Amino acid sequence: MSSMFEVFRLELRRLFVRPLAWVLAALTLTELAWRFILLLGNFLGNQIKLAALPDGPGYTDLVGVPLLSSTLTISILPFGLTELALLIVPLLTMSSLAGDRANGTLPLLYASGLAPSKIVLGKYFAMLIWLLLWLALVLAMPLSLIHGTHLDWGKFAAAALGLLLTLATLGAIGIACSAFTSLPAIAATATLMLGLALFTVNLGAQMAGLNSGIINWLAMSTHEQNLLRGLVSTTDIVWFVLLIAVCLALATRRLAADRERG
Repeated sequence: MSSMFEVFRLELRRLFVRPLAWVLAALTLTELAWRFILLLGNFLGNQIKLAALPDGPGYTDLVGVPLLSSTLTISILPFGLTELALLIVPLLTMSSLAGDRANGTLPLLYASGLAPSKIVLGKYFAMLIWLLLWLALVLAMPLSLIHGTHLDWGKFAAAALGLLLTLATLGAIGIACSAFTSLPAIAATATLMLGLALFTVNLGAQMAGLNSGIINWLAMSTHEQNLLRGLVSTTDIVWFVLLIAVCLALATRRLAADRERG
């Protein structure tokens, strides 16, 4: 356990000293802050119309949830946190294992007696900490106005859970892709393509009017959208957990094969 903690500590330190992580955080938070301001302005500008509706959408539906994702509503800016994560996570995870393999430091981890599973988990949890901090800063934007607005805590908590599971899953996919190559650029490209594929695999079925079936079940967007709507289902949570476990298991198996080959 202590050895995994050492990998975790070193990887987390590397994340926080890399200029790329700080630049990505600054750019994305700036875009999301601007999105939040525009969503809030649109919400305030339509207060009279919304007040006339008996069951009209409120602050959570028009500001809180759209800030996290633009898949449910067409809003002023195209990128919510979900869409940005599809681009940001590949850049963060691309060097986690591929960089070590390219720099020749991965054999040193093997020589220290670390099990492949501890290497993978240490790097994954370090990446997860960065993503959790990123998510917390974004959630702080709508939460900053809770004293002057009515926030649907249940729906907002479900949406936050959906984003947490989505970020954790994309991070696991990135770790797995990084484990299978020595070129960070290829790892980033593979993570991006797999993430986009998981989000769009059901578009053809939806255009054909099919809203159920195996293709819709395979799509990450199906499970995330349920949570964004405030519907917390064991099936959706299990889907994310299974995909995370499969990705981390594949990364571990790849490192174990590398160590066996020497």
